[in-house]
Amino acid sequence: MLTLTLKDQPHVPLEAEVISPDVLAKLSLDEIAASTLYLGKRRLRLDDFFKIEGEPGDTIELHGDLHQVKWIGRGMTFGRIVVHGNVGMHLGAHIKGGAVEVEGDAGDWIGAEMTGGFIRVGGNAGGQVGAAYRGSLAGMRGGAIVIGGGAGLEVGMRMRRGTIVIGGPCKDFAGLQMKGGTIVLAQGAEIRTGAWMMRGTIISLAPLKLLPTFAFDCSHNPVFLSVYAQRLREWGVALPYQPRDGRYDSYSGDASVPGKGEILIWRAN
Repeated sequence: MLTLTLKDQPHVPLEAEVISPDVLAKLSLDEIAASTLYLGKRRLRLDDFFKIEGEPGDTIELHGDLHQVKWIGRGMTFGRIVVHGNVGMHLGAHIKGGAVEVEGDAGDWIGAEMTGGFIRVGGNAGGQVGAAYRGSLAGMRGGAIVIGGGAGLEVGMRMRRGTIVIGGPCKDFAGLQMKGGTIVLAQGAEIRTGAWMMRGTIISLAPLKLLPTFAFDCSHNPVFLSVYAQRLREWGVALPYQPRDGRYDSYSGDASVPGKGEILIWRAN
């Protein structure tokens, strides 16, 4: 296992996309130390900012407050990254496989346009979790993101497949222009949830203020939730589905597109 400990806090965001098992697992320690980071326009070595210990492998551990370090795990396809602290923007963007775990908070664009793999953040997240970058038509297309705390704007924007779970409150435009996949909101969201969504499912365990372009369909307990709850339980997420505990109010929309998305809002007995 390779251990990287931040020595000095960068004064501007530090681009560290080389911190990935795909890049570092095949290098010697000397080559890892000489790997390139970008601080603004300057090219620097990895060992200028990180103390390097252990041996190269498919697991990388990072220590320190890395809120100014971005692009960690970009495009990774295998292995595991564990961050003991906070981390910056674009964590796990474009990843195809492997797992990223963060004990603290993370910045914007977590798992942006990812196609596979698993990302877990214990604390809060910024905006655009699993979203599409500006000008792109597709956000995440596979994999899963689990956020223990709250999240910012535009969670799951233009996502096509995959699962996003937000444990805390979520800000505006969750599921914006959603085209597929599932978003679970354990504590609900602010306003404009599901705006312009075409397809996909948003599940909220707290009341939501919906747009008038969503129509009430019925109250029921969808059969697929019993299967889905089992998968979420493996990630430490509890999803109610038993009729004895309550039911879900089902809404369809967004009719302004027009879309065929689904929003399920839990109503306890």
